[in-house]
Amino acid sequence: MLIKIYPENPNPAYVRRVTFVLEQGGVVIYPTDTIYAIGCDIRASKAIDRIARFKGLNPGNPDMSMIFESMSQLSEYTVIHDNNLFRLLKRNLPGPFTFIVKANNQIPAMFRHKKKTLGIRIPDNSIIMAIVRDLGRPLMTTSIHDDEIIENITDPELIHENYDDFADLVVDGGIGSNEPSTVVDCTGPEPVILRQGKGILEY
Repeated sequence: MLIKIYPENPNPAYVRRVTFVLEQGGVVIYPTDTIYAIGCDIRASKAIDRIARFKGLNPGNPDMSMIFESMSQLSEYTVIHDNNLFRLLKRNLPGPFTFIVKANNQIPAMFRHKKKTLGIRIPDNSIIMAIVRDLGRPLMTTSIHDDEIIENITDPELIHENYDDFADLVVDGGIGSNEPSTVVDCTGPEPVILRQGKGILEY
């Protein structure tokens, strides 16, 4: 299924159709401020496993991030006691960054005692923000990056054509980027850029 949602004014009825699929344990592909991504409800353990296997990740501890709709929601799942870290996040989010921070015990049950850190995102994209806000909880997320066929990750119609057998729904939010997020490790004494992607980090 392919649903067109306009970023200028995301249609609440269409957003609700997307969140309904997520609530039912479905897998959705959606736009972000960087690359189109695959995601699911953080409570949908079978969908998380399905995405992990599809991407060739370890299902027991997949290298996936979480998309939040606000700093307030972020604080429910992470440990951010340091004022400098809090200011760094506030300065750069929403934005094209993945920050690796310490996780608390509210992360999905399948990761407890295994996942001490968490990649966090608050994308500067009105569509995915509306979806996460309507869902009321974060999304597990990973990019659909394909190094060989760049068109596959930027054109939502091609994405739908190529991923229709896997995803339950694809959100067409317009042509996407083929540049990934900048990944910043914030688990040490100083932030360290692990991958420079889209966006310039403001300290």
